[in-house]
Amino acid sequence: MTSYPKTSALMARGAAFLGTEYAILCGAMSWVSERNLVAAISNAGGFGVIACGAMTPELLDAEITGTKALTDKPFGVNLITMHPALFDLIAVCAKHNVGHVVLAGGIPPKGSVEAIKAFGAKVIVFAPTIALAKKLFRSGADALVIEGSEAGGHIGPVSTSVLAQEFLPALAQDHIVFVAGGIGRGEAMAGYLEMGACGVQLGTRFACASESIAHPAFKQAFFRANARDAIASVQVDPRLPVIPVRALKNKGTEEFTAKQVEVAKLLDEGAVDMGQAQLQIEHFWAGALRRSVIDGDVERGSVMAGQSVGMVTKEEPVADIIAQLMQESEEALSRR
Repeated sequence: MTSYPKTSALMARGAAFLGTEYAILCGAMSWVSERNLVAAISNAGGFGVIACGAMTPELLDAEITGTKALTDKPFGVNLITMHPALFDLIAVCAKHNVGHVVLAGGIPPKGSVEAIKAFGAKVIVFAPTIALAKKLFRSGADALVIEGSEAGGHIGPVSTSVLAQEFLPALAQDHIVFVAGGIGRGEAMAGYLEMGACGVQLGTRFACASESIAHPAFKQAFFRANARDAIASVQVDPRLPVIPVRALKNKGTEEFTAKQVEVAKLLDEGAVDMGQAQLQIEHFWAGALRRSVIDGDVERGSVMAGQSVGMVTKEEPVADIIAQLMQESEEALSRR
């Protein structure tokens, strides 16, 4: 086993928290982060996370079972806070004794953190402000991911480098904080670890791994793309607070704009309430994402990707990606 003493020392708290060799999480990517990729990442010493997305409790149950058949290492489950069956999904995690649950896509609803803690799992959350992060830690969250706007999929408005400078000095000493968004190489990872992060989360870099079931056309779209091709969606109507999504520019990005206009009209007519409107948008994304990842329709599907997509140039095994990140980080830390 190659050793990376300097990087491992800076990652020690994160690795102990996750129960892994390396404090490298794979961001949950709907349709991509399923049993094969998740198990491969955990088997390679990282921390795979199942993207529950719009799954029913039955589907999540099967996915966790399938993942456990492929790895005996720790992995997590990412749940979307606005999922109508959130508490049923938490019960599925409890049944399988999942060690870590990531709550994404909004402030965790009342009782959800407690329900996860009740079966002994650790809760990982996202927060756009330090005040909210502190509040979530007070209410039982065990770890925080700060994710910059360079990330793929649903994003906030502030860049990773700025969030890291704001959050890490304020929180990293007393809490477990991971940094995500736009990380494509080990040198960047080393920088955030030196600033106090316990580890990092990458999604885009793993999306085209050999073990990823994403369609060959989806992977080719990544290999062709530059950083500037991964653009954030536009918000059409201020009353429809749609969380922007970063994806490769194509016909699908235009269709999403049209979808927002349609849903805003339904809001006007009183045909749907705000919650239903947002769910319709979420379902649009789930369907559009499936079209690109599974069916390979990279023209009309949603090819969610972070700005680090320019650093993804070929298909390679997860173990090689992780070894490369660790090696680059170790060399960077040794030079300093």
